[in-house]
Amino acid sequence: MKSRGWSVRIFKREQRSLFGEILDWMLTPLLLLWPISLALTWLVAQGLANKPFDRALIYNVQALAQQVTLGPDKRVQFNLPQPASELLRADETDLVYYQVMGGNKEHLSGDRDVPLPPANQEKGSSYEVHMRDDEMRGLEVRVAYTWIRLDAEGKSPALVQVAETREKRSVLAAEIIKGVMLPQFALLPLAVLLVWLALVRGIKPLSELEERIRARKPDDLSPLDDKAVPMEVAPLVVSVNDLLERLKDSIVTQKRFLADAAHQLKTPLAGLRMQADLAQRFGSSEDDLKKSLKQIGRASVQATHTVNQLLSLARAEGGGGHLPQQSCDMVEISSEVLQDCLPLAMDKGLDLGYEGVNSGTPGAQVQGNPTLLKEMVRNLVENAIHYTPSTPEQPGVITVRVLVDPYSKALVMQVEDNGPGIPASEQDLVFQPFYRALGTNVDGSGLGLPIVKEIAQQHGATVTIEPAHPGQTLAGACFTLRFSTPT
Repeated sequence: MKSRGWSVRIFKREQRSLFGEILDWMLTPLLLLWPISLALTWLVAQGLANKPFDRALIYNVQALAQQVTLGPDKRVQFNLPQPASELLRADETDLVYYQVMGGNKEHLSGDRDVPLPPANQEKGSSYEVHMRDDEMRGLEVRVAYTWIRLDAEGKSPALVQVAETREKRSVLAAEIIKGVMLPQFALLPLAVLLVWLALVRGIKPLSELEERIRARKPDDLSPLDDKAVPMEVAPLVVSVNDLLERLKDSIVTQKRFLADAAHQLKTPLAGLRMQADLAQRFGSSEDDLKKSLKQIGRASVQATHTVNQLLSLARAEGGGGHLPQQSCDMVEISSEVLQDCLPLAMDKGLDLGYEGVNSGTPGAQVQGNPTLLKEMVRNLVENAIHYTPSTPEQPGVITVRVLVDPYSKALVMQVEDNGPGIPASEQDLVFQPFYRALGTNVDGSGLGLPIVKEIAQQHGATVTIEPAHPGQTLAGACFTLRFSTPT
């Protein structure tokens, strides 16, 4: 009991909510994409923050380059007015450095420790401004620089550089990020709320379907309306409708079984009660008592046979496909039935025999339930025994055959007799429950052939009836079972 309760608790813990599952799958990508969006925004903000300050640096470099000239002695000169130098240094936030070097890398003006451009970088055309990120005095700087060719031969160009720390750029980038991300902080909870509301609205048809099912009466097995649910749920509703239809058929079968059982058992039980009353009232002599007991025994045998037939029909109609199936040799099954029915045939003076292939012959096997197949063959043989007369002038002969069609390789089974036969007008009626041909004076329940037809259909076989000896007084009947697919 403890282990069972533990397994129930495990099942409840593992059960997931469809609403929570969908919500997780929708919000998880949203929450994962948000940091990625933050990183991309930072990169974009850095680019936007660099542009205005880069333009200012380019302007400063170009202004300084205008002050670089070539003197009378062919030497590079740089003259920067003092106010211009002070204006260049006037920045309340960042530090600005500049450097002017001659063609022989001699220092002309500005800060000597401004890092030089990479040695492998090609020198562009004169006054063409380049930008790079570098480090100076332990600080990250943004550097704008240009080469100036003053001599006619274009050799040994002068170098002008302006470097600026990145404080203003970082502040501007942070302001841009704040302007972009703060609305996202407000929109993210709103997006979660909208997703939640959308899910509530989306699964509302499922809740309505649940309410309609709960509101149904216990005996209401009508199909659910698959048009009133979303397209994705329609297959589930169709499956439920199929289950309801099968449940409805099962209930109908059970009700019919109970009604048939009550109807068929009423007559033998009434006979038992009547014979018992007669034995009690008028059974003064031993002969009368024996006669009543004989009638009671006959009625009990009839009632037992009817109960067994009803149970066989209920088992067959209840879905033999759900019973264990295996490869069954129809020759062996037929032999077992013949051995069981031989005493009954000998009591009536009937010749009961077998013709056909031997056991183990390829193609003589069928995939099915051996219990049902044996019940099917037994009903065919017993039906032939009951309805086949035997006289010294005309002995009764019953033959069971198991054959394999040489062309289609399909399995064929026949039960043939030389009895009165079945008229063509009644050949369909004999497969209906409780139908019995008139004028036969044979005790029976009328369930044998319906059982045969039900089991045959479950094993992919068809049942046909033909006269065994056309044109004769006792035309006989030949029941043929043909399995649709070779095994």
